Amino acid sequence: MKIYIELVFILNVLLDYMILYGTKRLLNRDCYNYRIIISSIIGGFSIIFLYIRVSSFILLFFKIIISIIMNLIAFGRKEVFKNTFYFYLISIILGGTLYLINIKTSFYENIIYLIFMFICILIIFIKEYKKYKFNIQDSYEVIVDVLNHTYKFKGFIDTGNSLKSPISNKGVILINEDINTSMSYFIPYKALNYEGVLKIIKPDKIIINNKEIKSCLIGISKCEININGFNCILPNRLKEEL
Repeated sequence: MKIYIELVFILNVLLDYMILYGTKRLLNRDCYNYRIIISSIIGGFSIIFLYIRVSSFILLFFKIIISIIMNLIAFGRKEVFKNTFYFYLISIILGGTLYLINIKTSFYENIIYLIFMFICILIIFIKEYKKYKFNIQDSYEVIVDVLNHTYKFKGFIDTGNSLKSPISNKGVILINEDINTSMSYFIPYKALNYEGVLKIIKPDKIIINNKEIKSCLIGISKCEININGFNCILPNRLKEEL
């Protein structure tokens, strides 16, 4: 059976694109699609190693270098090793799926099965991962200044957080850390099976991702906030400002 190198190249680019796109969705990376396409094309040229006689160690070394370069192009320098790790993780899932298929079938049948299985696995995995992350959107750096003291938090926008102060009609950012200040008051608060009063603080300044926010106050929650490293819950209304 003849296998044309240009066809192998195109299939290699396609598979690299699917793996990179899966990495993007899995890690929620914010990158342009053209960067993934360029990275996939560069990865496609790795087929030259099929025609070069080198030792297994050198081959493994060059594959790792190419993988790192591909992830640098697609996602940038931030957390490049984490990106590369998940890139290989998805590749292993893909390879294992191919092994489960009858390897005695033809080359083209294997490719069709592989693409179909990958799409199914990717859809299921992303769906379950999103369910696990529920309504966590992006990560936000929250800085609160009160009486010459600065407090830093890592927050996320909760689409279910519609809390607002009945006095000022401002949204409420929930934190755990109690802040001593005379500029505070209490409002009724209800969440799930808990209800009571919520301590509200009017800070001197709130900065979220280097942008000053004047439409929110700070609420001291009695329920512990520690979700995937987040310790601050932002109100849904901030989606329009950030």
